[in-house]
Amino acid sequence: MKRFFEKTLQDWKKSGMKKPLMVVGARQIGKTFIIDEFCKNNFDEYLYFNLEKNKEVKDIFEKTIDDEKIISELELYIGKKIDIEKTLIFFDEVQESENCIVSLKYFNESEKAYKIICAGSLLGVKINRFKGSFPVGKVRMEYMYPMSFEEFLLATNKKMLRDKIKECYSSMSPMPDYAHQQAITLYRQYLCVGGMPEAVKNFVENDLDILKFDSHIIEDIKDSYIADMKKYVSSELEATKIEKVYKNIPSQLAKDRKNFKYSFIDPNDEYARKRKYESAIDWLVASKLILINYKSKRMEIPLKVYIDEDMFKIYLSDVGILTCMSEIKFPDIMLDRTFIYKGAITENYIAQELVSKGQSLYYWTSDRNAEIDFALYSDEDGIIPIEVKSGNNVKSVSLNMYVEEFKPKYSIRFSTRNFGFENNIKSIPLYAAFCIK
Repeated sequence: MKRFFEKTLQDWKKSGMKKPLMVVGARQIGKTFIIDEFCKNNFDEYLYFNLEKNKEVKDIFEKTIDDEKIISELELYIGKKIDIEKTLIFFDEVQESENCIVSLKYFNESEKAYKIICAGSLLGVKINRFKGSFPVGKVRMEYMYPMSFEEFLLATNKKMLRDKIKECYSSMSPMPDYAHQQAITLYRQYLCVGGMPEAVKNFVENDLDILKFDSHIIEDIKDSYIADMKKYVSSELEATKIEKVYKNIPSQLAKDRKNFKYSFIDPNDEYARKRKYESAIDWLVASKLILINYKSKRMEIPLKVYIDEDMFKIYLSDVGILTCMSEIKFPDIMLDRTFIYKGAITENYIAQELVSKGQSLYYWTSDRNAEIDFALYSDEDGIIPIEVKSGNNVKSVSLNMYVEEFKPKYSIRFSTRNFGFENNIKSIPLYAAFCIK
């Protein structure tokens, strides 16, 4: 399946590969697969070491962090000389060895032409809790996410439809009705399947029949995430807090005001407050299992410096997992039945698409309870408000209030309506969120 992260790997190769590449992302999003394919297709020699499975390799880093000694030990382990000029070395599950991460500094500083890639699940957590000397400035860190809707379209052999969506976005002209309906159907299927590669693969293998899709795949991935919470934490109490927060997110998104409330985590715990659960949220952010959308107190650049750290929304990293955890039946989504929670799923989907494009998430509220779901900064157009609608009803007092107060160059509204531009509002179908730059 086509992954756009391949371009990131190619860019690293073109840069000369002097800095080791560290790929950060949640478990089972396809990191190992895409790196493995890149290595096989681009290098004469390629060595793969999994530090979770290869205890002998992990032990090498416990003995030394010197680059030449490490290579010598690896040669002894595999039984042959390593041609540094031609060989790329991929250390997977690198979170298992802090010394391996430290050693990247010496691989970078060496005059030898080492080519090193490392990746791992919960690598972000490991970095946040690093005890040694992290090789700041000595590694190139890149983030990978679940498959976007555009990648989903390519995986389902809908390249021509993808191209037509991009064409209509560029011209802000409507899609043909049949193509619009086809894209809407695929979008709804994506809300069910999500962007985890194993899930998408199963959907494709079942001829895009959502009734044949094995939803247990997503359930198993969610369970593996919860298992990681117990494996990679310092105490059982910490694991319990992280699990509570994670499982509580679907309920948090069900509120009229979706900003996260610590008191909602455990209704039976009167002390469910920030100090108790803040570290659990930090862990989930670092693990890339959740996305955070901060309220910006001022709609001015740079938005980041005006965030209210106590006001934020939390989404799951994959909309398919949210659908699974919320126990929503696929026919309710595919038949477009009316239910309030559809708005939460749609908002989570847009958040996921924006983050996959490298966007930070910000939202706005007024003193009169108006709310803009997302605010996007454009070099050319300034701050652009984004409103998300799950269906065809696009009436909005909030957007009108925002426009009246801030007078943006234009606004964006996502809905199930076709492309259009009216009243200075760009109407963009939900399936075209990937077109936003």
